[in-house]
Amino acid sequence: MMEEIWGQACVELEKSVGPNNFNHWIKPLRLTALEDGVARFASPTRFVSDWVNRHFADDIMGQLNRVGPSSIERLRFEVVPSAPANGRARPGAARPERDDAAHATPSAATVRPKVRPDLCAPLDPRYTFGNFVVGKPNELAHAAARRVAEGGPVGFNPLFLYGGVGLGKTHLMHAIAHDYQSRHPSAQVLYLSAEQFMYRFVQALRESSIMDFKSMFRNVNMLMVDDVQFIAGKDSTQEEFFHTFNALVDQGKQIVISADRAPAEIKGLEERIKSRLSCGLIVDLHPTTYELRLGILQSKTEAFRRKDPEVRIGDGVLEFLAHRISTNVRVLEGALQRLFAHASLLRREITLEVAQECLADILRTNDRKVSIDDIQRKVAEHYNIRLADMIGPKRSRNVARPRQIAMYLSKQMTSRSLPDIGRRFGGRDHTTIMHGVRKIEELSVEDNGLAEDIAMLKRLLQA
Repeated sequence: MMEEIWGQACVELEKSVGPNNFNHWIKPLRLTALEDGVARFASPTRFVSDWVNRHFADDIMGQLNRVGPSSIERLRFEVVPSAPANGRARPGAARPERDDAAHATPSAATVRPKVRPDLCAPLDPRYTFGNFVVGKPNELAHAAARRVAEGGPVGFNPLFLYGGVGLGKTHLMHAIAHDYQSRHPSAQVLYLSAEQFMYRFVQALRESSIMDFKSMFRNVNMLMVDDVQFIAGKDSTQEEFFHTFNALVDQGKQIVISADRAPAEIKGLEERIKSRLSCGLIVDLHPTTYELRLGILQSKTEAFRRKDPEVRIGDGVLEFLAHRISTNVRVLEGALQRLFAHASLLRREITLEVAQECLADILRTNDRKVSIDDIQRKVAEHYNIRLADMIGPKRSRNVARPRQIAMYLSKQMTSRSLPDIGRRFGGRDHTTIMHGVRKIEELSVEDNGLAEDIAMLKRLLQA
């Protein structure tokens, strides 16, 4: 009886939470009882129980109330490591499994450890290729991510994605994992942050289970590590990461890495790791353009209106947002979410006046404060150079001049001291900043084109 009810609920749960979340968190559970408004489950670990209770309790109760004989108001879990999950193999138990991504085919007797649900970070079901808006700043990263998600020989390993906050690195990482697993259901994909990698490594050292750690991480088809700059300066973790990286590459397994800057510019990262990371394809996600921001807003608007077709948005509102909120896509999406919540709850059309009133705090923040990060992004975008070059060592004219312009604007438009500005430009001395500022002051008097560029950049930053 319990297996039948749970089986019916699981069919819909997999659709609502997505295959990855379902396989990692819900599939290992076993429904044991429905009584007094409580659904009782056997769970493989306390970590899985807590995560499911925090993130999927409403979904589970909704489906059980749909197919079950009584109303369920809460969930209870009992940790039973050896309990079967839906009549299948025990969570975490070893079993033979075909390696879809490896070049070598293991024999039928090969036994590989299954990735435990508590080892992999959850994937956001919203972050798919279908929801990713492609524009000139991210088209190469999108194409490379699509290629990796197909599986098979790729021609580059690892894929290294880097860029500033809110430019889409994590979205692409999740999209790769979703698409790859849909194409290769039996493959093992492990996605986690560099911080989680370090935490698991330290835990394995503490529990004297380092061989289990090595076996688990080196027997996946695809390893994805987010924010790899976190392990910089952490010698033991870098050592293990290096050997894990080598073992997977030698087996032909795909690795996908993300960071906030290029490998060569991550201070505290060992040279051998920088060299290894640089052997693959390194893709910079550039700052968003006005056109890309507008495309993102239009895509999000269509999604919102599918949920609530009665919400109306006036002419010029999306264009206004794309102009005024230019530094961070997450802030941009949050502003749009707030507008739609406002319109849905109060049943008001989103006009330009409503947008200005509802988003007054966000707009004031952008008006009041221009940051050095904003200046660096805008100058890099204007001169079509990499954001990382602003803090890097390159001295070629096409990089050095925009860098000096950014230094000049930082001195003119922020209250930061010269030493502070120097630290934000790769740790440069304050005298270097002073020289750059004076150089631009002198050139702007003689060069009308440069003076016009500076005036336009100031207007864009103040818009």
